[in-house]
Amino acid sequence: MGFRETYTFSAWKWLGFVSAVWVQAISGNNYTFSNYSDALKTLMSLTQLELNNLSVAKDVGKAFGLLAGLASDRLPTPVIILIGSIEGLIGYGAQWLVVSQKIQPLPYWQMCIFLCMGGNSTTWMNTAVLVTCIRNFRRNRGPVSGILKGYVGLSTAIFTDLCSALFSDDPATFLIMLAVIPFAVCLTAIFFLREIPQSASIATENEETRYFAIFNIVAVVVAVYLLVYDFIGSTNQVFSLVFAVILLILLASPLAVPVYSFVKSWRLVGFEPDMERQEPLLKEETKATDVEKTEAVAEETEIVAAAAVAVASVEEEVATVEKNRPEIGEDHTIFEAMRTWDFWLLFVSFLCGVGTGLAVMNNMAQIGLALGHADVSIFVSLTSIWGFFGRIFSGSVSEYFIKKAGTPRPLWNAASQILMAVGFLLMALAMPGCLYIGSIVVGICYGVRLAVTVPTASELFGLKYYGLLYNILILNLPIGSFLFSGLLAGYLYDTQATPTPGGGNTCVGAHCYRLVFIIMAVASVVGFALDVVLAIRSKNVYTKIFTSRKSKKSSTASNGQR
Repeated sequence: MGFRETYTFSAWKWLGFVSAVWVQAISGNNYTFSNYSDALKTLMSLTQLELNNLSVAKDVGKAFGLLAGLASDRLPTPVIILIGSIEGLIGYGAQWLVVSQKIQPLPYWQMCIFLCMGGNSTTWMNTAVLVTCIRNFRRNRGPVSGILKGYVGLSTAIFTDLCSALFSDDPATFLIMLAVIPFAVCLTAIFFLREIPQSASIATENEETRYFAIFNIVAVVVAVYLLVYDFIGSTNQVFSLVFAVILLILLASPLAVPVYSFVKSWRLVGFEPDMERQEPLLKEETKATDVEKTEAVAEETEIVAAAAVAVASVEEEVATVEKNRPEIGEDHTIFEAMRTWDFWLLFVSFLCGVGTGLAVMNNMAQIGLALGHADVSIFVSLTSIWGFFGRIFSGSVSEYFIKKAGTPRPLWNAASQILMAVGFLLMALAMPGCLYIGSIVVGICYGVRLAVTVPTASELFGLKYYGLLYNILILNLPIGSFLFSGLLAGYLYDTQATPTPGGGNTCVGAHCYRLVFIIMAVASVVGFALDVVLAIRSKNVYTKIFTSRKSKKSSTASNGQR
């Protein structure tokens, strides 16, 4: 492959990654339920338990992500994205019709179906994006996961702040944004996002490191920009319009990377013919030496080959009798992975982290009201933005320590779990400003858990069946939502709440969620213990990764000195 083709492939790879970033920036709509849940509760006269079960239905949609995982190995990436975009258009479009009162409120079971469709739509988008990008950037799985998952976290703040700036937090307008904008972005991404042939050179790895640093910087700028707006707020219509325009420019700015890569590929067009003309001269110069070497080892090769055939036949018979299971770090089928302790340690610890985090996000409107905050949009944005920081920094930092010392990635999950437990205890005590601190802590820790678990699964169980494996782990979102949000938070809230005229109920005071927070703090401590055990068990895998990368760099350096 010539240099021009190499750089052209690289440019298309980066253009695909930019489109993946855009898809992730609009695919966090599952975390925005608090922005319109009160409207649903009022229109449908729901109790808190019924409302929480609607949010569970939304998260149950992720359970059907197994279909997306199976399809990821059989259907092209554009088809998977298109399926997700159409499903989201229907799911959130139906909710918009109800909240905007274009139609009468639908029966409860029908609303569950449409929320489930909206939740499932993101699994198709996320599967297409993550599987394709991790396969395109195998040596930088941490940064890839951190950046993409970071934008998922930011998407809630992007939608919330745009709606706040342009439409005064109108829930009906918010829902139409959730339906239409992801559909339009996905229609763009289907033209660019696809798997690209890999280059194994050190130069390519260094280029990826530089470009990912640029993506990280842009993402941090977007996050800080959104954070500043959250605290300043909208002062007038012109200010809001300027905010929206600048935000769109920032989201488009990563296009500079593939554009630069395309320019570089075309600048090299004149060099490729010269290199192709020189290649035969090198072959002529070494032809005689190659022939002599071939003749000199011919007899030895025949003897060694005969012996190798005999040994291979014996080994084949042994393998037929008893096939060894793959070791951790090698490619596993789903059933092989599920027969290991490591899989269940990762699965249950992931449940403890994302289940408790989702419970806070899904109940943020009611938590805010209970603690004396009528408007919770700032807490929704804070959770989103700090979730971004947790995702993007944990991905890059965990990758750095693997390269430098072979530090097991699950240790970062363990650190996030113990910090989350502290955040829950602060909210249980209902100290002044506790919801601000709690929103930030939950956002960071939830982000770390998502960003670190994605590459950890690929490192422990391989990339061959990664699409399905990822969606099995994502089952923890509906399971965790049901256990911690639907059952725990919904039931305990209703026991403390008082009925309201016209149906439904409400609860005001620190006691409404105190027991919920304490139980979730205990669950976080359990997750911490499981992550520590997994880190100890997987230490050898990360030591091998560290040693392999170190030896490869050493050999490259020695070859460069010759």
